[in-house]
Amino acid sequence: MSDAAPSKDALKAFALALPKAELHLHIEGSLEPEMLFSLAARNGVEIPFRSVDDVRAAYRFSSLQDFLDIYYQGMNVLQTEEDFFDLTMAYLNRVRADNVRHVEIFFDPQGHTGRGVSFDTAISGILTALGLSKAQFGVTSKLIMCFLRHLPEDDAFETLKHAEPWLDRIEGVGLDSAEAGHPPEAFKRVFGAAAERGLKRVAHAGEEGPPEYVRNALDILKVDRIDHGNRSLEDAALTQRLVEAGVTLTVCPLSNLKLCVVDDMAAHPLKRMLDLGLRATVNSDDPSYFGGYVMDNFAAVIDALDLTRDDIRTLAKNSFAGSFLTENEKRAHMAAIDAVR
Repeated sequence: MSDAAPSKDALKAFALALPKAELHLHIEGSLEPEMLFSLAARNGVEIPFRSVDDVRAAYRFSSLQDFLDIYYQGMNVLQTEEDFFDLTMAYLNRVRADNVRHVEIFFDPQGHTGRGVSFDTAISGILTALGLSKAQFGVTSKLIMCFLRHLPEDDAFETLKHAEPWLDRIEGVGLDSAEAGHPPEAFKRVFGAAAERGLKRVAHAGEEGPPEYVRNALDILKVDRIDHGNRSLEDAALTQRLVEAGVTLTVCPLSNLKLCVVDDMAAHPLKRMLDLGLRATVNSDDPSYFGGYVMDNFAAVIDALDLTRDDIRTLAKNSFAGSFLTENEKRAHMAAIDAVR
């Protein structure tokens, strides 16, 4: 019997066979160019592209802000409850092919209410799709409402007010959009209000922002997990704290490459995170803009990094350990992962 390490293809097949959860997915970022065109036509919305190829050519970014400019522009085609339903179902149907069993997705209500689409329109379409996917295919889900950090905290409070009738169907709140120059502590009060309502808290930190943003998200916003968190590794004491506390990092490899957080996938810190004992996970962030869904991200890091079967199994387990599922639900998924040989 050969002692040779598994091939890259064998590792990818193993990753695909493992049940997985996705914890960092912006539903608006799953808007594929083809759907962008179809919704634009359906709703009579003008878009500055002549073809799908033109759209894909525009998906070349040198920074997070470059991406956000086109991301918010793409949102304009989302007008009706049906649009949000179609968008969410397309994502859910796609990730089933990657053996994703549970999703915790973000949505950006301010990106819609700010252009005249009601909070209720957006969330109704999304929740209907999430419910249908669970009923038909058994894919479970949690919904996380994000606040846009480039807007004032008072706007976030207004969004929380819009959400009041829906809070029994919203798992938590998040903080996204441009990180540089928008520290977490600016949202201390609204995150406190969310905590009072029993909502989980997460925040993007340590993608473009410094390690201090990660620390402040933990200490000031009292977050339950960190979205991205790459730059935590620049601070040894912070890294050790994250390890000891078992804080989940929702890492997005292809996003990091596309937004120039890393220059080369071979330089991605995911393997180092695992070796240090950090609870890192693999996610797609905004898959239509960044080159792929969960398995595309697994494939990219398997190709570029010296990951072992144990590393890959750990990443799958971490995705459930870091989720907001119940402990019994987590144990069932862990058992299913252990059963894959």
